[in-house]
Amino acid sequence: MRMRLKTKLILGLGFLFAEIVSFGILSIYYINGLSAGTQNVLSNNYESLAYANNMLRALESISAGRDSIRLFEDNLKKQEGNITEEGEGNATVQLRRGFEQLKNEPANPASFSVIRQALIRIQDVNEAAIRRKNTEVGHAGESAKLWISAIFTILTLISFSFIFNLPRVLSEPMRSLVEGIEEIAKKNYQKRIYLKQNDEFGELAGAFNTMAEKLDSYEHSSIAELQFEKSRLETVINQMRDAIIGLDAGRRIIFLNTIAQNLLGLKEKEVLGMYAPDIALKNDLMRTVLQPLGDNKDLNIYADNKESYFSRDIFSVTNNNEVIGQVVVLRNVTLSHELNEARTNFIATLSHQLKTPISIIKKNAQLLMEPGDKRTVENVGEIAGKISDEADRLQRITAELLNVTEVETGNIQLKKTAVSPKDLTSQATQAVQAQAQLAGVSMRVQIESELPAINVDAEKTTWVLINMLSNAVRYSPSPGTVEVDVKREDGQVVFSVQDHGKGIEAKYLPHIFERYFKMPGGLQGVGMGLALAISREFIEAQGGSIGVTSSPGEGSRFSISFKA
Repeated sequence: MRMRLKTKLILGLGFLFAEIVSFGILSIYYINGLSAGTQNVLSNNYESLAYANNMLRALESISAGRDSIRLFEDNLKKQEGNITEEGEGNATVQLRRGFEQLKNEPANPASFSVIRQALIRIQDVNEAAIRRKNTEVGHAGESAKLWISAIFTILTLISFSFIFNLPRVLSEPMRSLVEGIEEIAKKNYQKRIYLKQNDEFGELAGAFNTMAEKLDSYEHSSIAELQFEKSRLETVINQMRDAIIGLDAGRRIIFLNTIAQNLLGLKEKEVLGMYAPDIALKNDLMRTVLQPLGDNKDLNIYADNKESYFSRDIFSVTNNNEVIGQVVVLRNVTLSHELNEARTNFIATLSHQLKTPISIIKKNAQLLMEPGDKRTVENVGEIAGKISDEADRLQRITAELLNVTEVETGNIQLKKTAVSPKDLTSQATQAVQAQAQLAGVSMRVQIESELPAINVDAEKTTWVLINMLSNAVRYSPSPGTVEVDVKREDGQVVFSVQDHGKGIEAKYLPHIFERYFKMPGGLQGVGMGLALAISREFIEAQGGSIGVTSSPGEGSRFSISFKA
């Protein structure tokens, strides 16, 4: 018998629903029974006790006036209408006789005795009934609890069986289908799925097997091979970083790769088969691409949110010496332009950096060569000091150039040893102390106690710290403070240097560690835009990280971190 998947789900869920409804009805039945029993106790026996108590109080004060007689009469009438227990009727009749006798012979004490006995009898009968009914309700409650617990257990076991088996009925064929689809994705068209189910999953398995057979047949046909080659070629073209435009012999568009679409602002499916010069009438960049260019001239195009440069190459596609189309390749050479410009600026800056100390050394050397009677010991010391300072400046420039050479060649030589973070910080701060004093800047150093040693190149790491401290001092107001903190964070030893200068605008932060980058508006004639780039290379080569956070007007915080 064929049962649809929908039918299975309806039957399974319907059975669970029937369980819930049945259990709810049973629970309501027992609860109502308990409620009725309890209500019976309250509405009958408790009322009789209340009437008896009211009549006893009225009897005590019956000699005081008619109000007590009226109260007794009212409660007696209510009691006569609420006789529910065996023996309660006789006692009530006796009570009525005693009350009538009392009304006729108020001074007769015998009527008081009769009334009290009758009332006590009514109370005893109802109290006994209350105790009996309480016991019956308790037994009924225990019985209801037992039945509900038993039925709940049975229904829970049945529901658990449904919950365990129903997902398996759905998951097993689904898993088989997923495995089959994964094999098809791997081009294993021999894969087949066999499900012994007469439902939608069985139909799906049959459709899958039919599809696999057709794919297997298609895979081995010549059309499949051609389609594969076409897809592979399109994939290669789309993965290239250059913009590629394909034209046929009539200069109609036959393909645009993804880069070309983004650059031209066109969609391939919208322009396929269109005459390229017609597109150029509305697309300035296409017009520029199609126009002749001078020798070695690059296209200046605004792309990637900046002014960019592209070289253009046009290749003819031939078949039997006949031109059947053209391929235009636009290669992004912006980086090359930027590097050339940066190198030009670097050479100019380096020339200036070298020219100044050399001129000063030469001038002071000439002063030393003047006749001795024109010099004093103080003058000689001052001249020698200037020569020494400029020689140190040349030495620093030379060291930076050597560092640049290491970075450019990718041959960074590391001598890693276990070094104390405190020792590294002390060496760096001592090296910058004189510069800080001259600038009117104080340094506040805070080093966390018991920091572990870190495995780094002490010389290169100290050089990076000195560079960070020098920059902080240079850009700090005078008087001012540079804060140096060394502590452990998330398994890392973190060195941070905080200044309180004018800070760095957010748009420049991504470029701070790029080579040759000099922030607009920075100090003139300071550095060659390489120190921070070299710092990053040195730190990352050791497995560490370097970063910066800054806000205009609040200063900058440079930090380096190594695994503890």
